[in-house]
Amino acid sequence: MKLRARDREEPEINLTSLIDVVLLLLVFFMVTTSFVRESQLAIRLPEIAAENAPAPEAAPLEITVTAQGDYLVNGRALVDNRPETLQAALRKLQPDAAGTRRITISADAQASHQAVVTAMDVAGRSGYSEISIATLRRREQGD
Repeated sequence: MKLRARDREEPEINLTSLIDVVLLLLVFFMVTTSFVRESQLAIRLPEIAAENAPAPEAAPLEITVTAQGDYLVNGRALVDNRPETLQAALRKLQPDAAGTRRITISADAQASHQAVVTAMDVAGRSGYSEISIATLRRREQGD
C-alpha cells in the first residue's frame, strides 16, 4: 500500500455575494436615513442698517394676526378665523383699494406660523401681488 500525500485544495469562500449584500445594505441605509434634524437647526435672520432701510409707504389694506390666531382687516375684527371669512372681508374691501395690489400683514410675535401663512395665501388668492410683512426695527443700545 502506497500512501502518498495528496495535494489538498484549500476551501475558498466566495466573497462576491457577501460584498453584494453589504453594498445593498449600505444603499438601503443611505436612502432611508434622514440627515437633517430640523428641530436642532438654529438660524439667525439677516438684519438691515436703519439708515439703509426703505421709507415705509402707506399700504391701503392691512391684515393683523393676533397671538390667538384671530384676524383683523384694517383694524376691524372678523367674526371667526376661517380663511373663507378673511377672503370675504378682503373681497368686500377690494373696491375701496381699487388699482392697488399691495397688502401688509402685521402678525404678533406669538402668532402661529400657520395663521400667518393662511393670511398670505388668502391675500395671494385674492389678487394681491405685493404682500409685505410688518416688523419692528431693533433699537440699538445707544438709542
